[in-house]
Parts: sequence; C-alpha cells; structure tokens
Amino acid sequence: MSDALPPLPPITLGYTENELDRMSAKRGDDTWLAATFADPRSRLYVFAGETPILRRTEHGGDPLFTADEAKAFGEPLETIFLGLASGAPRFARLVPALAKPDPNAYRIAEITVDDPTLLVTDMRTIAMNGVVAPHHLGPMAQGKSALHWHSTHRYCGKCGAESRLSQAGWRRDCPSCGAQHFPRTDPVVIMLATDGDRCLMGRQRRFPPGMYSALAGFLEPGETVADAVRREIMEEAGVRIGKVTYLCDQPWPFPASLMIGCLAEATSRDIEIDTEELEDARWFSREDCWLMLAKQHPARLSCPPPLAIAHHLIRAFVDGKTG
Repeated sequence: MSDALPPLPPITLGYTENELDRMSAKRGDDTWLAATFADPRSRLYVFAGETPILRRTEHGGDPLFTADEAKAFGEPLETIFLGLASGAPRFARLVPALAKPDPNAYRIAEITVDDPTLLVTDMRTIAMNGVVAPHHLGPMAQGKSALHWHSTHRYCGKCGAESRLSQAGWRRDCPSCGAQHFPRTDPVVIMLATDGDRCLMGRQRRFPPGMYSALAGFLEPGETVADAVRREIMEEAGVRIGKVTYLCDQPWPFPASLMIGCLAEATSRDIEIDTEELEDARWFSREDCWLMLAKQHPARLSCPPPLAIAHHLIRAFVDGKTG
C-alpha cells in the first residue's frame, strides 16, 4: 500500500444530532407543561428500565408513541419533558423494566416481548444498525440519561428523605430539607496517543474478539481535561504524554456520560499495561488503523464503529489530523 492511503467514506458521530428546543425557561410552568403534554402533536420516547421500546416498522423502528399508546407499557415511573421538535412536544417516560440485561455484555440482545408489533433492543444496537432515523438518537440519549438519573437518585443525598420530580424532570426537590438536586453528567476523557506514524490502542476483556480502541477514563474532581488524559494513559499503559489536543465530544448514554475526545502526543514509547484495566495494549501503524477502519485487516483486528468517538479519533490519526 502506498503512503497515500485510499480515502475512507464520511462518518457521522452517534447521539450528537439533537435539534430539540429544550424550552428550559418553561420547565417550572405547570400550566404550560400540562397544555404541552395535551397537545395532539405530543409524543413520548418510552424506556423499559434501560431499554427503549420501539414500534416495529418495515425498515426498523419508530420510537415515538402517543400518551394513550404509552399506557399499554404499564404504570409510568417518571415522565420528563425533553423539548420541542419544530413545535411538536417531546417527552421521555420510564416504565418498569421488561428484563434485566447482563451488565457485562458488550451488546445486549433483543428482548422478546409478546407483542410482535414492538421492537425492544438496546441503544447501541439501535445506533449501530440504523434502527431509527438519526434525528431520534440525540433526544433518545437525552431521555435515557435523564431517566437513569431519576431512577438512581430517588432519595435526598443530604437528609435521606424521598425526593420528588420537579422542573419538568430536570430537578428533584427534597420536601424534608428543601435541597435541590440536578441531573448529573459524568465527563470521560477518551484519547488516542500518537508517536509519529503510530498510535496507541488497547482492548478490554469485554470487547469483541480482535477489537482495539482508544483509552478512556473518568475525569476526576479538580482535574483539567489534559491532566486527565495524561494520568489515564500513564495509569493504563505506562506511556508519558506531552501535548494534548481536543478533537470533539459526544453524549454517551451508558448511562450518562460526556465523552471528550482528545489526541495526545507520546513522549515515551515503552508500554506497561495495567492488567486490571486492559487485556492488551500496543502501537499500531497508520496502515493498520486504515485497514481496521475499512474492516480489511488481515489479522481480523477491528476498532469501534462510526457511532463512537473512538472511531473518529482513529480516523483523525489516519487522515493526518493530529496537530
């Protein structure tokens, strides 16, 4: 293969397309919210626990239900307002889980339900397989992340009393001590270390066979993004990092993270793996990465799909955008 690698097809980052007008100034107006919910254009994204419920269609799934249709899925646990889609109200609703997925599974299998008109599967599969129109992925990620927070923060962290939903789902209030609690987003740095024409990738045991990815870790309190990048790469692979460059970011609803994608220049080369975090880590050539992106690697090595920010980091490296 020549130094000029063939071009790869364009890609789209998953869960980033969200054109909803969140109407945050109206979240405390109960009269407006009631009228908005009653609007005949109003629709709900419904989640059974962590899993979206879709109406099965000829080419995939439709994630939107009317309020009357959503009643069939059981007593709502929470309902939150997401925003307006060209004036049409959009809500997200949490109903009891249909099944408990394996938390160690890389991808959750479709859950069998009695109604053949329904499709119940996980958010990764929906995004990877284009099950819904792309403009639904951002609002679905928004709804899933916020509903997960409600399901795990029902009690006041200050006094322990049961809290209640307020501000259309964007706050929980404690009736006992008056504390206000807001949905959390967990920032995660995900980074590709580069050394000239090589980049560093690792694999976790839960990954599909042959898949390697960019390293990642949670941003800690009091840390800058660049410091977190340097710390995580040193902890997981023993490689020192100099310059760190931001590339892009992405909502990641597993359960409620913001992935902050960075490129990092390595100042050392020897790898020392943290075996509790990684099964393997190695340097890959630009050609190796191109073959992985193109799904043509002779050793059947692969990288994350285009919906994931890791794919974009690897693509930026292949395209020479590492400065």
